[in-house]
Amino acid sequence: MGLSSYVSGILGEDRACVFLKKQGFDILARNFRSKFGEIDIIALKDEILHFIEVKFTQNDYEVAYRLDSKKYKKLIKTIDYYLMKQAFKRDFQLDLLCVKGKEIDFIQNITF
Repeated sequence: MGLSSYVSGILGEDRACVFLKKQGFDILARNFRSKFGEIDIIALKDEILHFIEVKFTQNDYEVAYRLDSKKYKKLIKTIDYYLMKQAFKRDFQLDLLCVKGKEIDFIQNITF
């Protein structure tokens, strides 16, 4: 990944956070890392913990397809680690937030 892609990704996550805050989410953490992977945004809304994967693109293809089953499994392991480390015992879900140009698509409670 080049510097331009890295900066674009950060800006995409910033836009995602602004969007989520407007929707009533409380941002708890960004870029949580473990040996299993990384979670872009961890947020809380209505007593549900949301683990949010952010995908950003300026191209014309469908950005949601960049989340494949391999990445999904890494996210689940990272979520399990986070919950164990933080000793959380509450409902949670994995969401996908796609930023494509000026458009934002928020897909909640994804599974494979």
